[in-house]
Amino acid sequence: MDAMADAEKAKEESEAPDTSGMKRKRDTELVVPICYGTCAYYLGKKADEYHSHKWTVYLREPEHGDLSHVISKVVFNLHPSFKEPVRTLEKPPYEVTETGWGEFEIGVTVHFADDAGEKAVDLVAPLKLHHEVEPGAPKPDKSQAKRPVVKEKYEELVFHE
Repeated sequence: MDAMADAEKAKEESEAPDTSGMKRKRDTELVVPICYGTCAYYLGKKADEYHSHKWTVYLREPEHGDLSHVISKVVFNLHPSFKEPVRTLEKPPYEVTETGWGEFEIGVTVHFADDAGEKAVDLVAPLKLHHEVEPGAPKPDKSQAKRPVVKEKYEELVFHE
């Protein structure tokens, strides 16, 4: 019986993934693409003086992949007038949804997994509630007010070893 148990153990060990290559390698770089930004909708008839728009601030992988192997947490710093203006998310989806009436800049701090050995990165996501109009262009009609206002940025976080 012992020989059979030893054979099974050896087989399991040979099938286990090799994690020795998972460490960071010298003279290499790791590029992690991210998208972050805001998406806002006018609430229409549901709007009131202090809640005219519903909006979401987010950080994600551009192709909707998983960033949790690289990111340990994302901290969103909302305007101080919000209840709990600092929101910390330790797992995806990294997003916060709220309602409000004003535009402001949202701080986004990305903290990386311990094994990355990287310092946190600070980003800024501007919350825009209204479509931008070129100077001299006609005022947007009501149909445009129903379209979401999206302000998104693409970044590549580059780690060097």
